[in-house]
Amino acid sequence: MLDRDSTIPLQQQLCEQISGSVRAGRLRPGDPVPPSRELAHQLGVSRTVVTRAYELLRANGVLTSRRGSGTRVGGTLPEPASPAGRPARAPIRPEPPLPTDDGSPLWKPWEPAPMQQPGGAYDFRHGTPALASFPVTRWRQSLAEALSRADVAALGYGPAEGSPALRAQITALLRRSRAFDAAREHTLVTSGATQAMDILVRLLVGPDDVVVIEDPSHTVLRQIFGYSRAAVVPVPVDAEGLRVDDIERLVRAHGHDPARVRLIYVTPSHQFPTGFIMSERRRRALLRWAREQRATVLEDDYHNEFTFAAERLPALAADPQDADVAYVGSFSKTLFPSLRIGYTVLPPHLVRPFLGIKWITDRLTPTVPQEALAEFIASGAYARHIGRMDRLYRQRRARLLEALYEHFGAGVRISGAAAGLHVLVTLGGAPDTDEAQIVRAAASRGVRVYPASGYFVTGPPTEPTFLIGYAALPTARISEGVALLAAAVREATAR
Repeated sequence: MLDRDSTIPLQQQLCEQISGSVRAGRLRPGDPVPPSRELAHQLGVSRTVVTRAYELLRANGVLTSRRGSGTRVGGTLPEPASPAGRPARAPIRPEPPLPTDDGSPLWKPWEPAPMQQPGGAYDFRHGTPALASFPVTRWRQSLAEALSRADVAALGYGPAEGSPALRAQITALLRRSRAFDAAREHTLVTSGATQAMDILVRLLVGPDDVVVIEDPSHTVLRQIFGYSRAAVVPVPVDAEGLRVDDIERLVRAHGHDPARVRLIYVTPSHQFPTGFIMSERRRRALLRWAREQRATVLEDDYHNEFTFAAERLPALAADPQDADVAYVGSFSKTLFPSLRIGYTVLPPHLVRPFLGIKWITDRLTPTVPQEALAEFIASGAYARHIGRMDRLYRQRRARLLEALYEHFGAGVRISGAAAGLHVLVTLGGAPDTDEAQIVRAAASRGVRVYPASGYFVTGPPTEPTFLIGYAALPTARISEGVALLAAAVREATAR
């Protein structure tokens, strides 16, 4: 029973009671737990209390969910009580966003962890650049140069908009690589691209508004938008990108007025996770729709430096056609993720309110690394690094595609090979094989692959589909890893 007079939130009480039953052996791995609606009725609480408790227990491995088999007890036991008899302090974890649409999978806080196996693991994790090839010695020189020039102002609270030198270098990069003539006064430095998107959501979206996202899309983005308390409407993508003509119909189907759409999130240069590039026709249609509805387009250009197509389309923001386009990028994939430097280029009327929120949240992105990055770019070291990585990624991408076709033949379908650092791979020859079976069989051979189904809100793949990252693996290990993956698929299919 739940104590409604307690200061402990109901969902936390429910988590502790289920965890206690697992620790005591009253619930064992594989045992089902009641559906959220049924348990909410039994306890006399809202279904939200139960769904959020289940989400937290799933995030900690206490519960697991599979389509068709409901929610069951997982293989991870909760932390035992301390010797003094007090419950051990649970690790602090991000709380999933408030569920909407009655427990929609839109809010599933799903993101597989990187492989921790040492030595010979073949980890095809997406989004990880070739960190072993980063010029650490040259970067150290840039840091030393920035520190040697640092004065009192550089060591104090700098401007929220970022280092003037770095902002100038970012606008120069965007002119060269994205045909985007961004004004420096509209270009702001952030602590990664995620902060830029979080601030934009706070600035633009209220509880009665609508956010349109791509389906499939990254789960982190769903969580950012979920905390806005807005209605989030997923719109499918196809080979041309976001299906703009479906936006109005799907918004209405979710019970909302299209006039309440305030933000449209897109990844036009390399859709995540499919890798599709938005066509010129769709780009024009999206900007026209956004202009007519007075909505802002959030353009996430997360793989902006790496493209392998003969012709490259410019950034959406390069020609907004009188629509509001907020462009977001970062150096996480081009340099290294822990640098935590991103940027946004905003319509003029959003600059001051954006900076107001940024000043409240973190005051400034650290100044010395910004100055070091400005020096790294200005010296030509950045361009040389990008050139080396482009050649390296082309080699690794080619080897991956060759190996996939060599081992899987005509049954494999690949999208996203024209840009970015991963491809989406569908194993058409194994339609009845569960993704989880393949993951387990591959892991037993030291290979880590990442299912794509969790990124789809509606219409997940009917065949095993995986995100295969190739940037961090040498070509020889790509060959070995794909061969081992093929053996794992054969084993899983034979069961």
